[in-house]
Amino acid sequence: MTSKVHLAADRRCRPLSIILTPGQAADSPRFVAVLEKIKVRGRVGRPRTRPDAAAGDKAYSSRANRAYLRRRNIKAVIPEKADQVANRKKKGRSGGRPVSRDTALYKDRNTVERCINKFKEWRGLATRYDKTPESYTAGLHLRGSVLWLRSLPALPFSTPHSP
Repeated sequence: MTSKVHLAADRRCRPLSIILTPGQAADSPRFVAVLEKIKVRGRVGRPRTRPDAAAGDKAYSSRANRAYLRRRNIKAVIPEKADQVANRKKKGRSGGRPVSRDTALYKDRNTVERCINKFKEWRGLATRYDKTPESYTAGLHLRGSVLWLRSLPALPFSTPHSP
């Protein structure tokens, strides 16, 4: 009946990867799946799959997600949940160090929220007219493509030369 959209976006509010899950599913296990789907092709070379940093809200704060980011040398910009902080402090010295996060990068986390707002400019996506997950996902990908196309610089039109 319900669904959640998990997505990664760049700083220009363009979607990089989109995953649709059931509404009752937890957010944290989808973090790795969203990052694994990122593939951005530049002018030359193979697609880039590793961002410099990954910002998320407290729903994505877990030991497994942080270990995954450390393994791939991605800077984690995710605050700790209050219960995780209390658990760490309860363990004393053996609880480890507090999680550090870059506050300047964390302020840019709203780019994902702005990207979601751009998706919801399409009434069909905002009100969820599509009944099947496949058609809703197709609408999300179509809207993401439109957002990418609109962000590209306009190409000058060339008119054919007449002799």
